[in-house]
Amino acid sequence: MTDQLKRAINAAKTAQTDATTTDKASMSADEQHFDMSESSYKTSHTAVRKARRFAMQGLYEWLVTDRRFDLDGKLGWKDNAPHDIAARTRATNAMHTVHIGYYHEMMRDIPEQIDALDALIAQHLDRGIDKLDTVEHAILLIGAYELQNRLEIPYKVVLDEAMKLNNHFGATDAHKLINAVLDRMAIEVRAIEVQADTKANLRTSQKAAAKQANATNDTQDNANSQPEPTPDKPTASTKPRISANKTNVKRNRPNKADANKQSTVTDSAADTVPTDNSDK
Repeated sequence: MTDQLKRAINAAKTAQTDATTTDKASMSADEQHFDMSESSYKTSHTAVRKARRFAMQGLYEWLVTDRRFDLDGKLGWKDNAPHDIAARTRATNAMHTVHIGYYHEMMRDIPEQIDALDALIAQHLDRGIDKLDTVEHAILLIGAYELQNRLEIPYKVVLDEAMKLNNHFGATDAHKLINAVLDRMAIEVRAIEVQADTKANLRTSQKAAAKQANATNDTQDNANSQPEPTPDKPTASTKPRISANKTNVKRNRPNKADANKQSTVTDSAADTVPTDNSDK
């Protein structure tokens, strides 16, 4: 291989590398996103649940660092952006069973929508957002985001997953607050879905009540249609029965001696018939 050919190959490789670097540098931040249907990772319900868990931890870390510094006006302290938390989480955890696309979506969109989500949560709270425990705040942010943006997830699933997050990370009684807030929020954000579910539950309960009433009526009808019981007729003879075991009881049975005796008595009676002596 000549030196001229080697130089041409090296030049081509260098040009290809420079073109790739230029394309990556020119890609805008909006184009660098992760899709929910990212095929190189798990996308099952379990993988989505794990994505929520990692997102909850990442949002917790962001709320106690950059978000708190932002609210306190300490902008110079901000050095823990959500995308840095996500990158560090992926580098230090085995996430081959996690829905990476959904994890990055929550870590990107929830911090961007934090003000709107907090305003939505505050409408259904009996206290200020700053009075919330940070774990509860992070769980409510995920629940509010899913209710508002992930309409393909049923609202009951959103509430159930929030309860699971609280059972895993939150306090013992925090589920009461989280369930109450998200339930009221669902009535507002998912009004059509909640009404349809309420009507379906009402129809189911009415059918069950009607079925039980019909069963009760059938039971009563069967009881009324049965004939009145009649007294049992005696089937046994009223004559005294002689048991075979009572050998001392003698039965009156005719025998030859009695028959001969009766015949003799009859003949004697015939011989003593009086005769008419008037002709004599």
